[in-house]
Amino acid sequence: MQHFGDKSHLNTRIQDQKQPEKKEVTSQDEQHIIALCRQNDRSAQKKLYEALAPKMFAVCLRYMSDRESAQDVLQEGFLTLFSKLDTYSGEGSFEGWARKIFVNTALMTLRKSDALKQSEELDSARDVSSGSPSALQDITYKELMRLISALPTGFRTVFNMFVIEGYTHKEISEELGITEATSRSQLQRARVMLQKQIKNR
Repeated sequence: MQHFGDKSHLNTRIQDQKQPEKKEVTSQDEQHIIALCRQNDRSAQKKLYEALAPKMFAVCLRYMSDRESAQDVLQEGFLTLFSKLDTYSGEGSFEGWARKIFVNTALMTLRKSDALKQSEELDSARDVSSGSPSALQDITYKELMRLISALPTGFRTVFNMFVIEGYTHKEISEELGITEATSRSQLQRARVMLQKQIKNR
């Protein structure tokens, strides 16, 4: 099966840092594009890529922290998305369905690199103390995303999964191979670390 854009093509598009023009796509248009993509129509695949790439790159960047790794995850995510289009039932948000693919691709990449094995060690980090996360209410979304990307991998991953993606602590523990208690603790410590960073910014 031939997918839109080989690896070099996808890398070139992102490395050029030229964001595609934002195009409004109606639900009917979206379903038509998806149907054409299932037939390996390259023009439709390009339209779908351009519609999703900016948002999905932001998702990848939140998990991977640096742009190069996020580009790799974006690339792999699109290859997976195009190969699994037949599994999308048409019910619910397509963007939400696609988002799960990119989150799972990022988590798989982190697991392969053993980046999440530090979870237990991070849980006992001495430089993080308890406190109120209320300071998070006084920061813009863009600033928050920047601070989240600077968190240690374990903190960042749990915070993203729980706060932004809506995973439960049980689901996080199953995905990352940690206990629910560790997930809760890392979430609290991530919030406290963010609070400190906000106060010091």
